[in-house]
Amino acid sequence: MDAFVTRKRKRDEQALEPSIATTPMEARKEEGNENEKEEESTDFKLALLASLHAGVDETVLLEALLAADGSVQQASAYLAQGSGLPPRKRSGPTTMGYQSSLTSYRIAAPHGGPTKKPMVKKGKTLFLYSPEDIETHTPCSIIHNFLPAKQADALLLQLLDDVSTFRRYEFKLFDRVVLSPHTYAFYVNSLEEADKQKTEYVYDGRHIDDVRQSLPEMLNALPQVEEAVNSEIARRIRDFSPDGKKLKYQSPHPWRANTAFVNCYDGPQQSVGYHADQLTYLGPRAVIGSLSLGVAREFRVRKIVAEDDVSYRKDDGSLADAQGQISIHLPHNSLLIMHAEMQEEWKHSIAPAQAIDPHPLAGNKRLNVTYRWYKDSLHPRFTPRCRCGVPTVLRCATRKKESRGM
Repeated sequence: MDAFVTRKRKRDEQALEPSIATTPMEARKEEGNENEKEEESTDFKLALLASLHAGVDETVLLEALLAADGSVQQASAYLAQGSGLPPRKRSGPTTMGYQSSLTSYRIAAPHGGPTKKPMVKKGKTLFLYSPEDIETHTPCSIIHNFLPAKQADALLLQLLDDVSTFRRYEFKLFDRVVLSPHTYAFYVNSLEEADKQKTEYVYDGRHIDDVRQSLPEMLNALPQVEEAVNSEIARRIRDFSPDGKKLKYQSPHPWRANTAFVNCYDGPQQSVGYHADQLTYLGPRAVIGSLSLGVAREFRVRKIVAEDDVSYRKDDGSLADAQGQISIHLPHNSLLIMHAEMQEEWKHSIAPAQAIDPHPLAGNKRLNVTYRWYKDSLHPRFTPRCRCGVPTVLRCATRKKESRGM
């Protein structure tokens, strides 16, 4: 499917089957009530559109349906407006690759402007592929084919040599020690910084002993990452921020990368659940640059809704659903920039995959290098401490909209 694709979560099939004691009339009534709760599937709507507009390519039908926010009647009207458009066909494999953007079809709303309706709905996943769609609907931007191909492969090969020494992250959950479902390693730019990390920085109440100096190819890519991230920050502020200014509490200084967590997902089932990155040493409104190498995977995000955020309330005052997911396709050698809104207002994950396309160098592995900026002003000596003397973990309060970034 093209730029936007939605999938409904599977309902319990047993819940849809009438019991033995249910009469046919009751079964039809229950079925009608169920249909009121959930709309017809996208495939059903596409079939209706295809019957109304014979000869129109399925891609165009889908784009029209999405532009009409799922309304078959409105989508049909859009197609009637642009019936002279030639059918468009896709080429290439369907499992990977770059998809066309919704904006490429330029389907206009009745008032003449582009459609601006939110595309994420309860129980569905919205799939985004093009850079334009990703930056419009999420606080992220993406650069495909970021490094020269040989440089990206050289970096991947160096990291693959280290992967066997990666470890699972340990953390406590309700007094139980839990292991992360993927492996990782922590890198800094120099041996001096590695020594400081081992002795001065505290993570979840303890020091860590496995801090590594960045590999030569990681350091080689560093200037390119910093230049690209700063360029994207400036463009994000210009095109998406209110009044063209940085967000409150966002650092006024140029972004730089002095640390990197490298995660390895070996096989389709290795994943990480929804979370926001720890901000203790990154500070508020942090920006992170994430370079993906190897197997392509889905990076899923969803918005955190503050209780006092009126923009997400329905007409009756209840909180509108914001738990619909957005999936961003991350192919090999793509740089994803998570902008200043991301950590306080969204959560992200790497979802398990049913199947993956092996990479010629990495096999079933995906590695991502998450470049971060540890700020000197947030060194542990400046961090508040609890009564036991351990530096605290700084987190964002998300219950109120005004507290984001604090």
